[in-house]
Amino acid sequence: MALEEYTRKRRFSETPEPAPKVEKKSRHRFVVQKHRATRLHYDFRLEMEGVLKSWAVPKGPSLDPADKRLAMQVEDHPVSYFDFEGIIPEGNYGAGTVMVWDVGTWEPLSPVPVKGKFVPGTEAEASAMLKHGDLKIRLHGKKLKGDFALVRMRSRRPGSKGTEWLLIKKKGEYVVPGYDVEQYDGSAITGRSMREIAGDEGSAEWQSSRKASRGKVKAPWLEETLAKLESKKKPARGTIVQQETVSGTHARALKKKKKLS
Repeated sequence: MALEEYTRKRRFSETPEPAPKVEKKSRHRFVVQKHRATRLHYDFRLEMEGVLKSWAVPKGPSLDPADKRLAMQVEDHPVSYFDFEGIIPEGNYGAGTVMVWDVGTWEPLSPVPVKGKFVPGTEAEASAMLKHGDLKIRLHGKKLKGDFALVRMRSRRPGSKGTEWLLIKKKGEYVVPGYDVEQYDGSAITGRSMREIAGDEGSAEWQSSRKASRGKVKAPWLEETLAKLESKKKPARGTIVQQETVSGTHARALKKKKKLS
């Protein structure tokens, strides 16, 4: 994927996201951004080939090898997106709060183990593994450490175009059985929580001054996947509507009482 797709989806006069630019040199960094858009998910990005290769991970990364996390490959992002944290205004693609959940560096691992262990590889090997659909990497982050594999799955749905991958922690160092990604909240660069970022005055100024419709969903495959994963946790819509109705009735009653007094 190239930055043309990234550009097509965004209106840079309305969003604080960085403009597209392909870099000439990679510093082998990685970032995981916690993204509360229509639904909460995590964006896993590797700096390589002049861009950030990107995957949306609905349940977030894990340090437990037993967890095989679905990772949907999305459009490449510019390297300058690396430290983007703030609010994407309503009405724009991916509208919502973005946190830099983890940052660090990564190194490619050779596709062929030596004496049962993976050893550092080359950029050429990393590019070849990415195209082949079996990328082995070593992360040196603040939260994510150790060896991981990104493995492309065989297409199970028409039109998926090979976007379905698995993000898997390999056995070895830094394994955490039963890893819970939600307990590690807090920005890796500012220390802020998602709530603090959403309410931060400097970020809030980017919010649109007008109500805007999201329009047609631009990534239906991701929307469908996130909906299925969250359906069991999400409260019944009827309950929410009922609570809002009761709250509204109560507010009107108080207002009427105040006028009478």
